[in-house]
Amino acid sequence: MSSDHVDIAGIRVAPVLRAFVEEEALEGSGVSADALWRALAGMAAEFGPRTRALLAERDRLQGTIDQWHRANPGGHRDTERYRGFLQEIGYLDAAPVPTITTEGVDEEIASLCGPQLVVPVTNARYALNAVNARWGSLYDALYGTDAIPGPTAGGGYDADRGAQVIAWAKAFLDRAVPLQGGSHADVVAYGIRDGALSATLAGGAETGLQDAGALRGFAGDPADPQAVLLRHHGLHVELLIDRSGAVGASDPAGVADVVLESALTTIVDFEDSVATVDADDKVAAYRNWLGLNRGDLQDAFEKRGRTVTRRLNADREYTSPAGERVVLPGRALMFVRNVGHLMTTDAVLDADGNEIGEGLLDALLTALCALPGRRGERANGREGSIYIVKPKMHGPAEAALARDMFARVEEVLGLPERSIKIGVMDEERRTSLTLEAVLSEVADRVVFINTGFLDRSGDEIHTSMHAGPVVPKTQMKAQEWIRAYEDRNVDVGLAAGLPGRGQIGKGMWAMPDRMADMLREKAAHPQAGASTAWVPSPTAATLHATHYHDVDVAARRREIAERPIADIDRLLTIPVGDPAEWDEAARAREVDLNVQSLLGYVVRWVEQGIGCSKVPDLDDVGLMEDRATLRISSQLLANWLCHGVVSGDQVRESLERMAAVVDAQNADDPSYRPLGPDLGESVAFAAALELVFDGAAQPSGYTEPILHRARREAKARALTGV
Repeated sequence: MSSDHVDIAGIRVAPVLRAFVEEEALEGSGVSADALWRALAGMAAEFGPRTRALLAERDRLQGTIDQWHRANPGGHRDTERYRGFLQEIGYLDAAPVPTITTEGVDEEIASLCGPQLVVPVTNARYALNAVNARWGSLYDALYGTDAIPGPTAGGGYDADRGAQVIAWAKAFLDRAVPLQGGSHADVVAYGIRDGALSATLAGGAETGLQDAGALRGFAGDPADPQAVLLRHHGLHVELLIDRSGAVGASDPAGVADVVLESALTTIVDFEDSVATVDADDKVAAYRNWLGLNRGDLQDAFEKRGRTVTRRLNADREYTSPAGERVVLPGRALMFVRNVGHLMTTDAVLDADGNEIGEGLLDALLTALCALPGRRGERANGREGSIYIVKPKMHGPAEAALARDMFARVEEVLGLPERSIKIGVMDEERRTSLTLEAVLSEVADRVVFINTGFLDRSGDEIHTSMHAGPVVPKTQMKAQEWIRAYEDRNVDVGLAAGLPGRGQIGKGMWAMPDRMADMLREKAAHPQAGASTAWVPSPTAATLHATHYHDVDVAARRREIAERPIADIDRLLTIPVGDPAEWDEAARAREVDLNVQSLLGYVVRWVEQGIGCSKVPDLDDVGLMEDRATLRISSQLLANWLCHGVVSGDQVRESLERMAAVVDAQNADDPSYRPLGPDLGESVAFAAALELVFDGAAQPSGYTEPILHRARREAKARALTGV
């Protein structure tokens, strides 16, 4: 592969990457190709050794911890002794709570509270849908999901179901933007009179909003508006009035829809939800990101016999109560998630012929591709900032590495200092335990911290692999460490002054078909003080947006700030269980659940290059899965093998049996490449075996090294027709 690379400025660049950068990405940047390649060569020389040293430090710490657990069975239960050991080896890094000073942050991140989508950059249609999910139809979200009980009747509009949707939405309006008298369900006409909302009730009486300031604007004739724009807790609610359609004609006030401001932000992902293993894959991803920032990304597809072209939405325009023009963003504000520090890429080779860090290349090129989004008619925000989420960092030194990379990128691209903001994913155990020190390293550019159950659990298992057998995955969320982890992230973020400068986030709702459950449960995230939380779809974003109307996050944060920061001793409680409590049936069920999940994800990743997909579980419940779900499954199985909870033969038998189940679940996918019947010939099955049986030896329990190698092999086989 290296023989195809082109020598430039002392490094070797894949031709496909060179062509993209020089012919597309650099256009209008003010940066010359020569300057960019020279800068990349310098960055590889500067940051390559530093990155490798930090990765070696990860290995040193893990090896020392493994050795300690082997030599001190059960020693972790003496928390004081265990904490002292971690301090002695340099794993813990105590620091006071810093003061966050980040400036130039858009309000969607700094002060507003609402849902956040995460979308694979490699799927243009999904990316466009996610960015366009700033606004969503509440009626559609309710009508088309199990949020309203009962099946949707076929053959057109179901008036009975529609009535349930309208009743739900009117009750929501009564909670979020109540009237002075009566209910929104009683309104027969809305109008704007003397700069205020006038609602005419069925009996002829007129009333207004309890909070007159909730009226933000309208569209059309003020006496008979086409739309009424309201605002509550900073989020907009639009009443769409149109009596010409079936829905509006059946509504006394002519309300055809309630449109909610939904996904305030979207993370366009280059990491866990994609499968980008070579230069061609990386360029395809960079090109989509560039198109999003230029505003010209499109995707055409067939739907019901006609071609549909998806584009970015325009901004929305209204008239204020005072008669002035109001323009609101039509698109979610975009973050971009780079990869972590571990992986390298063959897209560029350094002076010694080694692959450079993939995260380093991402830092430079995602920032370069974001330049068009800093200004213009469809700018990504109004502050001119670039928002990069950096995942999988282990402790403050790795946060400092990311900070210095971003600062160097700013120099290369001629950006003002600290234009590139950083989002810190609190998903690795050492970062959770040293969050104050981590934030201290990025205090002048951090705009985001969040928690993530799956990756964090995977690292918890791997770090403590030799402490004992961990509890089943279904019991993990009930463990003391996870409660402390969720609390501590919020506690430190509040104490550091992140509100007003950045987001405090919570993790993904992983069941996109179970919206009724999400409506019942996910209000816990804003209740916990989070300003945002991840959802799996635009529909879920609209439904989750209702939680930010029902919960006053600012008030909850004032209450939470009164409690002390969660003690790290709670975080040091390792989730070791007692195998005597798990009978053979329970163990077999846990193995099957994890194996089926693992295989269902790996086969699509390796054979089709799909990094995020809805994988049906053993009960055929669709679960959104990415590499984080794979990490916890593979690490749990590796842990149980390590401690003899199950045998290698049991796990292998489950892998072989579940392979047939996964193949059957995917039988209707014409592009699916099955695992069987000859499992010995399946690249994906071999990767699954390695992830489980060599899981304890993988760096931090990460799955990327095995997946990347397997995907490259599968692509090579496809080219040769094997």
